[in-house]
Amino acid sequence: MMEKNMSTLVLKNATIISGTGADPIPNGSVIIEGERIREVLPGLPGAVPSGATTIDCRHQTLLPGLIDAHVHVGAVDANIMEQQRRTYGSLLVIRALKVMQETLDQGFTTMRDAGGADPGLREAVRQGLVPGPRMFVAGRAMSQTGGHGDFRLPTEIRSPAQDLTGVAIAVCDGVDEVRRAAREQLRQGVDHLKVMAGGGAMSPSDEIDTSQYSLDELKAVVFEAQSAGTYVMAHVYSSRSIRNSITAGIRTLEHGNLLDEEAAQAIKNAGAFLVPTMVTYEMISRMGKELGIPDNNVRKINEARERSVEALAIAHRVGVKIGSGSDLLGPMQCYKGMELELKSQVLGPMGAIIASTKTNAELLRKEKDLGTIEAGKLADLILVNGDPLKDIKLFQQYRDKITVIMQGGRFYKNLL
Repeated sequence: MMEKNMSTLVLKNATIISGTGADPIPNGSVIIEGERIREVLPGLPGAVPSGATTIDCRHQTLLPGLIDAHVHVGAVDANIMEQQRRTYGSLLVIRALKVMQETLDQGFTTMRDAGGADPGLREAVRQGLVPGPRMFVAGRAMSQTGGHGDFRLPTEIRSPAQDLTGVAIAVCDGVDEVRRAAREQLRQGVDHLKVMAGGGAMSPSDEIDTSQYSLDELKAVVFEAQSAGTYVMAHVYSSRSIRNSITAGIRTLEHGNLLDEEAAQAIKNAGAFLVPTMVTYEMISRMGKELGIPDNNVRKINEARERSVEALAIAHRVGVKIGSGSDLLGPMQCYKGMELELKSQVLGPMGAIIASTKTNAELLRKEKDLGTIEAGKLADLILVNGDPLKDIKLFQQYRDKITVIMQGGRFYKNLL
């Protein structure tokens, strides 16, 4: 667990990548009081309060804590369809706690769960009961019958299971049912809502180029979210599913691998966010078969992977606000840092860092507290041994290369 919060802490001689897009500050200093950043300086600090702790960060790079905007902490097995059939709910929760800790170990001090985690996991972190990132949760994602979240095989005629743990889904159809499902999640205290607005790779009955839910159903979910002061995130691949989501007022579009320029322009015009999740396709393509993912699902993953870089390039060229997520499953959850390397193919190393810090904080509506190293922000920081602008792969060597992880001015990890 984290150490007791210090009154004043000075980090000096660090190369500071603030996450704002500004050039790095060489030999900079950050003064932290309590849980917040008091000052960011281009050189050594002047007088500091008596009793302040000073840490020399020479040859290291200080960054905002990374943010993963698309995580499923309940995806503890690679084959999420079978995990829901074969694993006790209590065991799914215990294994999810390990995913949460591993996410923090990788330098992600904040995460947004994209379906499955309930508010209890968020509160466990807040209360200091378990280590993990700051969490924003969606509860049970909503899927239509036969949609991306309906894990029944085409041969099964039973009613869909109403799981409460793991990758928990609410299968619901029609305006009244989706409205009730939305209200139920909001009643339980979720931070946002998640809807499956198009086909997916890790589901048995649909193709990734399809759209799901009617406009009326999507609008009903958005209405309920906005009425409660929050927003909706949507699973989408195809341009049609993206356009439907934008028309309905959905705020963040997840994946989007099959988008065209028209769909990208629609996202931009709406002021919405695109959250590409490139690493999950890469790792499932490499490891999926040996981890028990069926051939048909790997086929769909590869279809998405083939368009991943192209879609990101289109969105970047059009000027879409691009966040960052991982969407990894099971034992592949340890590869979150690779997402920055893959995004850097289009965005460059600095752009990939900004997507994983500043833009993701704006997506979460937490830009006043998170996402950049600026005075007044929460001291959620990581220190990396090396220069990630020269070697973006450093984030993947997190056990050795990430020497400090801090949340709210408290050390979770300190190798200095």
